[in-house]
Amino acid sequence: MIRTILTSLILALPVYGAMAQDWALDGMDPVSYGTDNAAVPGRTDLVTVWRGQAWHFANEHNRNLFEANPKAYAPGLSGLCVVALSEGRSEPGNPRYFVVIGQRTYFVRSEQARKRLLADPQRVLMQAKAIWTRMNP
Repeated sequence: MIRTILTSLILALPVYGAMAQDWALDGMDPVSYGTDNAAVPGRTDLVTVWRGQAWHFANEHNRNLFEANPKAYAPGLSGLCVVALSEGRSEPGNPRYFVVIGQRTYFVRSEQARKRLLADPQRVLMQAKAIWTRMNP
């Protein structure tokens, strides 16, 4: 019996690992960027699947806000690093480093990139959007 239980647990581990890889924003709550101006880890029991990924939330209220309009809370430019994109490179942003511009959250790859974006957000964002548009006609 113990052997059966252990076998079941071992077989379940790869499934859990695969599920964790489909976590949006590395498990950060997408609503908290705008409401708390912070990268807040979501809870594993508060999840919504949207566009094939599991989106986690710090509380039920945030999940309800997201479910009412998920596009409003998804990161801009598909989560790519805005600074790298403005320089012509397509690099993923880090969900722990972000800037909210207007009502949209944008990711960058590091604290240094965050400072560069904050130094001239409109110019960097406009350059990034121009390159993004050319990459995604």
